[in-house]
Amino acid sequence: MSHIALYRAWRPQTFQDMVGQQHIIQTLQNSIREQRVSHAYLFNGPRGTGKTSAAKILAKAVNCERGPAEEPCNECDACIGITAGHIMDVIEIDAASNRGIDEIRDIRDKVRYAPSEVRFKVYIIDEVHMLTAEAFNALLKTLEEPPGHVIFILATTEPHKLPATIISRCQRFDFRQVSLEEQTEHLLKICREEGIQADSDALAYIARLSEGGMRDAISLLEQVSAFAGERITLEAAVDVTGGMAADHFYQLAEAVRDRNVASVMPLVESLMQAGKSADKCMENLIYYFRDLLVMKLAPQGGAATERIVDPERFKAMADAFTPGRLFAMIDTLNRYQVELKHASQPQTLFEVALMKLCTLGEEQSSSGGAAAGSASTGAQPAEVGRLRQQVEALERKLEQALQNGIAAGGNSSAADNAASKQAARTNAVRSSFGGSGGIARSSVKLDPYLATAGSPEFNQFRMKWNDVLQGVKEAKITVHAWLKDGEPVASTDDAILVAFKNTMHRETTEKPANRDIIEKVMHDVLGGSFRIVTVMMKDWQAAAQGASAQKTETLELEPEASHASQASSRPEWVEEAVKLFGEDLVVVKDKD
Repeated sequence: MSHIALYRAWRPQTFQDMVGQQHIIQTLQNSIREQRVSHAYLFNGPRGTGKTSAAKILAKAVNCERGPAEEPCNECDACIGITAGHIMDVIEIDAASNRGIDEIRDIRDKVRYAPSEVRFKVYIIDEVHMLTAEAFNALLKTLEEPPGHVIFILATTEPHKLPATIISRCQRFDFRQVSLEEQTEHLLKICREEGIQADSDALAYIARLSEGGMRDAISLLEQVSAFAGERITLEAAVDVTGGMAADHFYQLAEAVRDRNVASVMPLVESLMQAGKSADKCMENLIYYFRDLLVMKLAPQGGAATERIVDPERFKAMADAFTPGRLFAMIDTLNRYQVELKHASQPQTLFEVALMKLCTLGEEQSSSGGAAAGSASTGAQPAEVGRLRQQVEALERKLEQALQNGIAAGGNSSAADNAASKQAARTNAVRSSFGGSGGIARSSVKLDPYLATAGSPEFNQFRMKWNDVLQGVKEAKITVHAWLKDGEPVASTDDAILVAFKNTMHRETTEKPANRDIIEKVMHDVLGGSFRIVTVMMKDWQAAAQGASAQKTETLELEPEASHASQASSRPEWVEEAVKLFGEDLVVVKDKD
């Protein structure tokens, strides 16, 4: 039996056939029994949880020739026709393909006509969140004053994308993910009915991979049964779905436990040679360490999962790790999993993640010795947090002192002294625990950049900066997250100056690995070899204001010195014009 045939054979035909949605079934059946069927429903929830199936069952229940009935008979012409899709009064529309206003206008024009074959005309709009704004407005008019013979059923996986005006006119039902136990039981029922032999741990593994979607679970069951032959085993399920066997988990966990980096590389290579994908291995490894953590923290809670083939061996592995180390390992793997989605070499990144886990274990075990040898590495987390708060407070005071110094004018020297003291204390506290990421800020001479600010060449670079950001995003999305805080403000022949508002964003961008990515993209987009130079935005603005004031002062000295006699004989309004527009732009003509 093919996958499509198996799914169709087990697609729910009555409310009783649905798995895991008893609260919705009971509500719908009560409304049908009391003849209080609404004119519009909104079914939302994860994929494969029965939204479209429930919509068709509801259409059959209200149109059944023996009803309206709580359960369709599936024997009358109406039920058979709706199941087969032959009844013209029950229309199923895919909003992903028919998302424009013309399709919704067509519904609005035809909705006024009474049904010709059954009791109610039912419109089932799947993936309704894909409709355009204009289509939603046209649909809203129909939902406001619907004819009595029409029922709308809207299905979506993303209800937050629907306008509130649409949601408020529908009865909303939230379909939930099917629990692991319910899925396993239903898969076992399918195997019995179809004559498929399957181990319970294999079915539990398939159910977990489906992430709460019954449709996905049936699809995986058919795929594994086609591969396994006479009997579905856990090993067959793992092989087909690209997962990792229990022995692989144990070997990797053993290498991490012993901080044996040398054994990590052959293990990863063997997994890749067996056709395993790096992202799936990373995902399964996170689940494995999660199971170890649950076993560690709640051993009495029955934390057995489908991966625990040998409970004693699993418990011994859990005892070898501390909860803190397991938390750190899961957090590290989760961060690398995000990076893995955009990596061009996923196997290499997976190997790096495992080596990082080995390093974390080494740091964990040697923290006591490091504390005796180095004051900076021995700082406790609470102490580091307290020092960071002091740095942030000092930076705020420094910024406030600088602003007050500029505003005070005549008291600038006192403000500068206060700012210098604050900066010295800030640097002292920052250096006490290694600074922010260990990046040493280098002073940048801004004079060359001030001289070329606003040049045509720089304006060309600035127009292409969005292309640079997009290129960095495609290369590495995390670098883009830091770089987008910066703004290009000037350029020279071989460098582009980028000003940042946030110190952390600037320092992270300055890291050599991130700098290499940015400069490579700049070379590709701008067509030349350019360095990226960074500066704080407030420093750049202060330098630009100083240069502007100096330029204005220089320009005002010349007319005062060279045109003193001429200025004394000019009318007052001419003097005002000269001050506004400059000596070169003001021409005085005699009326005669």
